[in-house]
Order: sequence, then structure tokens, then C-alpha cells
Amino acid sequence: MSNRVWIGMLAAALIAGVSDAAAQDLTARGAPAQPPTALAAEVRVAFNARGVTASAARGLADRATGRVVSDADPVRIASISKLVVALGVMRMVEAGQLDLDADVARYLDWPVRNPAFPDAPVTLRQLLSHRSGLIDPDEYRVPLGDRLADVIARPALWDAQHAPGRHFRYSNVAFPVIASVMEKAGGARFDRLMQQHVFAPLGLDACFNWSTCSDAKIARHVVLYRASGELALDDLAGKRPDCPVIAKQGCDLAGYRLGENGALFSPQGGLRASMRDLAVIGTMLIRNDGSFLTPASIAALERVAWRFDGANGDTSGGFYCQYGLAVTTLPTGQTGCDDDLFGDGRVRVGHAGEAYGLRSGLWIDRAAGTGVAFFATATPAVSKGRSAFSVEEERLAKGE
Repeated sequence: MSNRVWIGMLAAALIAGVSDAAAQDLTARGAPAQPPTALAAEVRVAFNARGVTASAARGLADRATGRVVSDADPVRIASISKLVVALGVMRMVEAGQLDLDADVARYLDWPVRNPAFPDAPVTLRQLLSHRSGLIDPDEYRVPLGDRLADVIARPALWDAQHAPGRHFRYSNVAFPVIASVMEKAGGARFDRLMQQHVFAPLGLDACFNWSTCSDAKIARHVVLYRASGELALDDLAGKRPDCPVIAKQGCDLAGYRLGENGALFSPQGGLRASMRDLAVIGTMLIRNDGSFLTPASIAALERVAWRFDGANGDTSGGFYCQYGLAVTTLPTGQTGCDDDLFGDGRVRVGHAGEAYGLRSGLWIDRAAGTGVAFFATATPAVSKGRSAFSVEEERLAKGE
């Protein structure tokens, strides 16, 4: 029997022995009662313009080894990745490499057009704000060797009723298009561009699909589990994955042509970062002193590009009602919107994440100069709170 299997059995026995009081504590705090073997890992970090002000962590980062989670452990943060991608885009805009309002086809070797509106250009501003007209396919991951152009050429992936810029529809597949544009304009792979433009300047050991993270950071990875206890993703056993992308045959990234497949490193959700890493990003946004992005660029990210008026987009059950450039503003107070995550009516900007049993959030109260970053693993697929957000998100957002 391998050491890993033996330690896993020991960890499972320890988890199974968690006291009833611990399970009751989770229930009392608002989470649905779960079997002790499915207890979630949770981390919450609060921050202001000077840095982290409070931190809390509980649960296991890896049940197979019994490793306890910490606020420095990297996790796949899901759609908060989109906000971080937008930071990279704006850095390239400031460097004169990208134009938010240019036809993205000018950067690429392939067209980006809604077949129903062939004369209407698609721009980065539209893609970042989910107003491009792109519709997610059942599977928007595109393996190495396939072309993103072939995926988005399908008429079914476009809203035939609304021209680009007219309608909000949340689209994960828009972000691989953005990544392809970044590659062509920046002359490097997306994962390396993010390292160059975002992670290195901010002093972060973070990465997309584990590509540019250090071995030490990868050794602290958080394994994702579903509420059932089933393994969902990132069971790395402390080691760098053999291939950081989905590949049909082999992992020959040396032969990859820039701009051909921006989906490779999962720009829509594949960022691995700790909650302390997200706090660095949040602190930078609060400080807004021009050291990373100009105040004008940060304002452009946060400025509401779309607001639900009752008929101009898909709110996903009241979840999305105001959106900038990969930045959500909440709450809205519009009929049909149920987006008061914190329950206090105060304006906050940021982004939520949900995938592989994880729920996460990065939210800033700009008026107060404070923010919070959090995640929970092993959350139920359906976990409705008093708002359109989940019970776990509401509880962690408020620090309860």
C-alpha cells in the first residue's frame, strides 16, 4: 500500500471522527448540514488599502494527505479569473498593444462575426462585458491541436436575435477569444502574458492551469471536491501536472501557434491563486495610485457597461444585473435582480466564481476602502440563499 493511500485512509478516518459539534457549527452558520466526510475547506481574507486585516481558514486542502488549508494555498478560483484577465488586457491597452473598441478580427488570422450580423464588428469591450453575442457551447474547452476559430464559427454559438453590443449574455467562451487576441498582439502565450503583465508586477506566485507557478506554490494546491465527497479537480499529489492543457495527442506546446487557441490555459476560470494573492489584487484596486494601472483604466473596468432594464439581457436568475469589463457591480435594486450578496445595500464591485464544487468571491467596498476574498470547496450544486447567491457565499462574504 502506498504512503499516499495509507495517509488518505488515515485522513478519512480522522474526518469521519469530526465531532457532532463541528457539524452543528457549520449548520448554525447557515450551511446545509453535510456528512462529516464532506466538510468543506473554507478560506476568507479581509483587506484594505494597506493589506490583509483579517484571515480565517478551516478544513483540508487535500483529504488524501490530511493537509490543512491555509490562506496562502492556491485554488482554482473559477470566474474571478475573468477579472484578472481584464487587468492583463488593460495593461496591454496602456502599453498601446490593444484597443478596446477595435474589431478583434484585426488582431487575429480568423474572423469573429455573428453570422446573423456579418457587418457588425466584435470588440474587446463587448467580449469583456458579455455583450458580444457569443453563446457558450456545451463544452467550451478546446484541446491542443484544435482551433478556436472552428468552434466560434458555428452559428449556434451566436445570438441571432441581437447584434453585438445590444444584449447581455454571460459567455465563458468569449474569454478564449480575448486570450487569442492577447497572444497575437503581445507575441507570447496567454499564460506567459499574464505572468508578464499581472503576476510579476504585483509580486504574485499565481498562474493559469499551474503553468507559471513555482513548485513550492504547486505543492500547496487545494484539491477540489464536490459536496458528495467525490474528487472534482486538481488532485496533483503535490506535483506539477504533466501537461497544463487539455491535449488530444501529446503535449507539444512548442509547436503551438500564437492566437490559434486561447482556450488552452482556461482564461475563463483557470487561475490558480490563494486568497492572499487575491487580497493583493484587491488592495491594488482600492489603493488606485497608478502604480499598476492608471485610475482611468481602473475606472474603465468598473464603469457599468450594461445594466438590466427588464428586457436587455439574461440575469441568470437575478445574479447578474450590472456588469463592466469583467467586473460586477452590486446590488442593483431593479425588479428581477436579486444581487444583494452582503444584504446591506452597500455598493460593491468584484466578481464571483463557481465551478467543480467551489464557490468564490472577490468584492470591494470602494467607499469604505475595504474588501474580502473567499472560497469554499465541496459546496452543493443548489444552495440558494436569501439572494441569488448561495448560502456559502452569503456567509463568507459577511464573515459569519
